[in-house]
Amino acid sequence: MKTMPVIGQILTVLDTYPRLSAWVVLSVGIVGLLVYEARDVGLSTGNWVALIIASVVVAGLCIWIVSWEDEEETPADSAIQVKSTSLTEAPAPGEPASPEKDKPADA
Repeated sequence: MKTMPVIGQILTVLDTYPRLSAWVVLSVGIVGLLVYEARDVGLSTGNWVALIIASVVVAGLCIWIVSWEDEEETPADSAIQVKSTSLTEAPAPGEPASPEKDKPADA
């Protein structure tokens, strides 16, 4: 589908800017619902503009907050895994208590 003229370009933009794309999609959905639900309320032009701007800002904040979860799991953090061992850990079944006990005594 990425080779199709229009759809390929749209998919490339969606892959390149996922947060911006999500913001646009969520904003369109919120504004669409707002216009549909408030069409018979009798709002003035200034009220419509203020509500639409507020809706777009809220959509942006939602995407920003959701993206916090993505930032917590960076590749550098997941690549560095330190195995900590305690001196008081019991050996696994079948393993000697210390490596020196397995060595033969050369006296």
